[in-house]
Amino acid sequence: MQRLADALDQVNQWTGMTVRWFALLMVLLQFAVVLLRYVFGFSSIALNESVLYLHSGLFMLGAGYTLLVDRHVRVDIFYAAAHETTKARIDAFGYIVLAIPSMATLLYWSWPSVVNAVLMMEGAISVGGIPAVWLLKSLIPAFCILLIIQSVACLLRQIIILRGRAA
Repeated sequence: MQRLADALDQVNQWTGMTVRWFALLMVLLQFAVVLLRYVFGFSSIALNESVLYLHSGLFMLGAGYTLLVDRHVRVDIFYAAAHETTKARIDAFGYIVLAIPSMATLLYWSWPSVVNAVLMMEGAISVGGIPAVWLLKSLIPAFCILLIIQSVACLLRQIIILRGRAA
């Protein structure tokens, strides 16, 4: 079980290490947008939208990595002081009852819209923008799949903890 969890972790580890560069690109691109607009009087809708695309990619594709490194928001009123077994039970419950079903539901209901957008190669948000709204919509199933993968990996780790305590 540990090897499977580690293999699943690698998916989000690689994704996180890749999309972290989107943050730097966003900053540089936004700097270029401001410089071009206020110094040179040039404005581009596509350039502005590219910041939106990078921002979307960073957060949607980085969510699984955030779960991997345990940086998601958590209400720690009781959790922080709980015993390791209690934490494992709470986390397992969250993955089984909340995370995996909600991501599966979002994946199921968003899939037809994403498929339609890709099939028709849905164009720009604004006139003169990047003609790839289909790419933005494709981030939704990617987000769901990456979070399901990481939730399963985390759930396996909680099961290992619970089995270790029971033995």
